Amino acid sequence: LQQCRRDGRDGRAPVRGVIAMKQEVASFLDYVAHSPTVFQATQQACDMLDAAGFTRLSEHEAWEILPGGRYYVTRNRSALVAFAVPENGFTHCQIVASHGDSPTFKLKAHAEGEAAGAYIRLDVEPYGGMIMSTWFDRPLSIAGRALVREDGRLVTRLIDLDRDAALIPNMPIHFNRDINSGYSYNPQTDMLPLFGGKDAKGALAAEIAAKAGAKEEDVVACDLFLYNRTPASVWGANEEFLSCPRIDDLECAYTSLAAFIAAPAVGHVNVCAVFDNEEVGSLSKQGADSTLLGDVLTRALCALGLSDAQIRAALAASFMVSADNAHAVHPNHPEKYDDLNRTVMNGGVVIKHNANQKYTTDAVSDAIFSEICAKAGVPVQHFANRSDIPGGSTLGNLSNAHVSMNTVDIGLAQLAMHASYETAGCADVDYMIRALRQFYKTDIITSADGEYQLD
Repeated sequence: LQQCRRDGRDGRAPVRGVIAMKQEVASFLDYVAHSPTVFQATQQACDMLDAAGFTRLSEHEAWEILPGGRYYVTRNRSALVAFAVPENGFTHCQIVASHGDSPTFKLKAHAEGEAAGAYIRLDVEPYGGMIMSTWFDRPLSIAGRALVREDGRLVTRLIDLDRDAALIPNMPIHFNRDINSGYSYNPQTDMLPLFGGKDAKGALAAEIAAKAGAKEEDVVACDLFLYNRTPASVWGANEEFLSCPRIDDLECAYTSLAAFIAAPAVGHVNVCAVFDNEEVGSLSKQGADSTLLGDVLTRALCALGLSDAQIRAALAASFMVSADNAHAVHPNHPEKYDDLNRTVMNGGVVIKHNANQKYTTDAVSDAIFSEICAKAGVPVQHFANRSDIPGGSTLGNLSNAHVSMNTVDIGLAQLAMHASYETAGCADVDYMIRALRQFYKTDIITSADGEYQLD
C-alpha cells in the first residue's frame, strides 16, 4: 500500500482512492500499472514466482523435476506455465488458465510518418476487438519489446517509454456532425496517434534505443503497442468499484497467480497457465490453441518417471479452470442481458455457460466448481447470453482441443469489456483469490466417468 500511495511510483501517476482499498486490490492495481503489454505482464508473473522460490526452466533444455519442486517456463516471453509437484505422489493435475494480452494498437514496422505537413504521427493497426472510441483524447504511451544485437547475439529488451508520449485526437463535432449518431471509425485514418511536431521525426527510434540500452543501429526489430496512461481509480458511494486499463484479463491472470503461489500442492500437480493472443483467436505458438500446455505437462510428468500410459491417465483425470472475465449487467441497458442469467460486480465468481460450447462449462464442471466455491465461502453467479444475441468465446475450449479434460469457464463481472479503461468490483478480487486457492487445495478425484469426489 505504501508503494501504491507514493505519487508517481516509477514515474507513473498515483492510484486514486488507495487508502480505502484492501491489500489484494492494491496489489492487483500495482500489477496492472506495471504490465502495459503482455511482455511486461509475463515478466511481472515471473517476478512473483521468483520471489516465491520457483525454479525457472527452459523449453530448450532437459528438465529435472523433483517431488516437492516448484517450476515455471515461458514461451516467447509472453506466455507462462507454472507447476508445483506434491511431495507424496499424485494422480492428476489441476489447472487454472487465463491470458495476459488485451485489445490495443500495435505499431507497424515503419511507424513514424509525417501528417498535414506539420506533425509526426504513428502508423498503427488494431490488435483484437477494442471499443475504438475509448482510445481518443487520453494520454497514451508505448511499450513492448525490442530485439537488439549484443556481443554477437540477439537479445530481448523490454521497452516502456513510461511517459505521456502520444494521443489520438478526436475530430471536432463541427467537422464530424455524425460523431454522436453511430459514427464508424476507420482504423487506417481515424485511429493514428499524434506523436510530435514535424521536428520529432526519428525521435521514437532514438527513444526506443535508449530504453533498450543500445545504439539505434543495433535495434533490429520490435513488438510495440500503445497503452492507456490514465491511472487506476477506486470509486463509488462506498469505494466498491475499481477502474483501470486491461482488466480483461489481467484480473484473472493476477488472481490465479496469487492463489497458485499461496496454495500447497497435495495429491495433485497444481498448474497455472497465462497464455498470449487470446484476443486474436489464440492460434499462435504461445496461445491456448497451441501445444504449450500439453508440452509442459507431458515433459514434466515424463521427467517425474511416468510412462506414456500413466501420463494419458493423469491428464484424463485432470481438471481445468478457464478464467476470463464476464459481462456485468449494464445499468443503462439491462435489456441486452438474459433475464435469469445475468451477473453483477461484487456478486462473486461467475460461471459461464453456452450451449454451443463457446464456453466449456457443463453439468460436471459446474457442479464441481460450485462445490469448491461453497467450501471457500465465495458466492457464485451464472452467466449466459440472450439466445438472440451471440456472445464471445474464450480459451477453454481451444485448450481442450489439445489437452482434453473436464473444464469450467469462469470469470469476474465487469463493465466496458474491451474498452481502453474498464470497470470491475473491488470485492471480486478477494472472491476470486479465495475460490482459486480452494480449488488448488481441493483434491478432485475422478472415481469413474461421471463420479467425482472432492477431498
